[in-house]
Amino acid sequence: MSRFFSKRMTFFWLAVVLFTVKTYVSYQIEFNLGIKNVLQSFLLVINPISSAIIIFGLLFLFSKSRRAGGYLLTGYFLLTFLLYANVLYYRFFNDFFTWPTIFQAGNLGNMGGSITGLMEWHDVLYWVDFAFLVGMFLWSRKAWPKRTATRKRSALVLVAGVAIFLLNLGLAEADRPELLSRTFDRTYLVKYLGLYNYTVYDGIQSIKTSGQRALASAPDVDKIKKYTEEHYAAPNQVTFGKAQGKNIIKIHLESFQSFLINYKLNGQEVTPFLNSLISSKEVAYFDNFFHQTGQGKTADAELIMDNSLYGLPQGSAFSLKGRNTYQSAAGILHQKGNYTSAVMHGDYKTFWNRDEIYKSMGIDKFYDASYYDMTSDQVVNYGLKDKPFFKESISQLLELPQPFYAHLITLTNHFPFEVSEEDTDFQPASTGDGVVDRYFQTAHYLDESLQQFFTDLKSSGLYDKSIILIYGDHYGISQNHNKAMAKIMGKEITPFENAQLQRVPLMIHAPGVAGGVNHTYGGEIDVLPTLLHLVGIDSKDYIQFGTDLFSKDHDSTVAFRNGDFISPAYTNVDGVYYDNATGLKIEEPPAEAKEAKAKVRKELSLSDEVLYGDLLRFYKPKGWTKIDRNKYFYETGDGKTEDGEVDKNESKSEED
Repeated sequence: MSRFFSKRMTFFWLAVVLFTVKTYVSYQIEFNLGIKNVLQSFLLVINPISSAIIIFGLLFLFSKSRRAGGYLLTGYFLLTFLLYANVLYYRFFNDFFTWPTIFQAGNLGNMGGSITGLMEWHDVLYWVDFAFLVGMFLWSRKAWPKRTATRKRSALVLVAGVAIFLLNLGLAEADRPELLSRTFDRTYLVKYLGLYNYTVYDGIQSIKTSGQRALASAPDVDKIKKYTEEHYAAPNQVTFGKAQGKNIIKIHLESFQSFLINYKLNGQEVTPFLNSLISSKEVAYFDNFFHQTGQGKTADAELIMDNSLYGLPQGSAFSLKGRNTYQSAAGILHQKGNYTSAVMHGDYKTFWNRDEIYKSMGIDKFYDASYYDMTSDQVVNYGLKDKPFFKESISQLLELPQPFYAHLITLTNHFPFEVSEEDTDFQPASTGDGVVDRYFQTAHYLDESLQQFFTDLKSSGLYDKSIILIYGDHYGISQNHNKAMAKIMGKEITPFENAQLQRVPLMIHAPGVAGGVNHTYGGEIDVLPTLLHLVGIDSKDYIQFGTDLFSKDHDSTVAFRNGDFISPAYTNVDGVYYDNATGLKIEEPPAEAKEAKAKVRKELSLSDEVLYGDLLRFYKPKGWTKIDRNKYFYETGDGKTEDGEVDKNESKSEED
């Protein structure tokens, strides 16, 4: 055995084999890649081989013998770290890291409890092979020859790696044409190219998109405006302007999915208050409303709702496009209706770069965690518990000049869905999946918080003076928990059913708006034009990709960020069409379904052009004044920290 490992190439090929096996096993047990045929299974085997041969070969084959082992181990460690980071990220987001999300890693600082909650005992196996290789290297390196591998041998090894990669790419393109030009869905890229080749490709795409702003020019906005003009839906004259001059209170329900509405667990309603609002027809409830977020999740929801633009295909615009030009809800409402705007959130203002992008969106006031009582008994997980958050926010709402546009962002109903016994007596579910089981407890707590807030709104006099808009930002339970969700829903969670579970609630309480259940299909992209029309501001002059939910011309095809879509008749998931009435696959989709798919791809592409090129800087709607971000500065409040002391955090200095 000693003689066997005295050969440096034995060490190299051992590393390749161990790394390939580890990666392949992780593909099978950690990621839902939707493998459908033998070819796709074969690609999962060969794509880590090519990555390992090329990367390890470059590090190992051209260095002096004993030093080369250290280089290879460094590469092995970094690739293992990349794999494991993606495993943890996927367990939570059901998605893969991109270079933009790596640069947003500061947002993970507040996720300490969530990250540890994602770890499993068997994760140690991701590092056992690395430890074994280190041991083998230390044991055998003295017996290695001092010379480097011959150039011929090194070249042959690299050529073999490249050949395997080209074979991989050719087979992938044969099974999925236009793979590299249709990059809405990262799952496809990982399935066909592998995690490591995908990471390289994603880096190239990130460099490419970062240069788009510099290359953009005024004419680029013309085709965008032409599309939004043709796509525009005229307002419903029954609802247009019915809430003119009213305050707007927008309540963000963190990770809240619509299946919770009217759901009973062990005979007890999970959300009795929200159920009562719907049954009493106090709100218009859209039961076919979907989130459309991508990697940014909560930040994407904010962007979409306030700008009627889609989030980025990679990373979050909040972090990456914070200094773009926006024609946001706050800006439009201020310039057209003299509204004051405010955001209230029980987390600190630098999270998701909010203290920067809010300037670009023209937010007047930002009440972050420094304005609240953040002592330890008030805080859970990411920040302030929902009940004290709503209780303290009433006084801040009353401070605002009216009419105001206020956005309240909740926190408690967030992964890993933790709530103390003193905060709820609602019993968890019993699926055996802790995340799913606890989800019902935090959702019930959120429902109780809302009931308290509505009571306070009415006693303060704000209720009758305000539009109240309630929405869920994104899913709480990812498809990684489909086994447990099947027990909750009483049926298998197929790709079709998973798409249906992306419904989140949208509820609107406003004068002139009929209460009860509204079956219109729509998404977060449609909220801004709907809201503007309610207060009597026509959205026609603005570049917005959504349409008024109350309009007879509303576009009821809902685009998902990965290019899938759902409409009243059809659902498209991972390239497969389904009939909504039966849930069955459609072998030969009708022309209207294919047209919807093409429309979704075009709309997402145009929205991406707006954000990557910062194209709104070239477009001036009638009567519009560009938002001057230099006018906005968010002071630190004097609330208490977890230690009971006055918050000493200083406001971020103005960098402009």
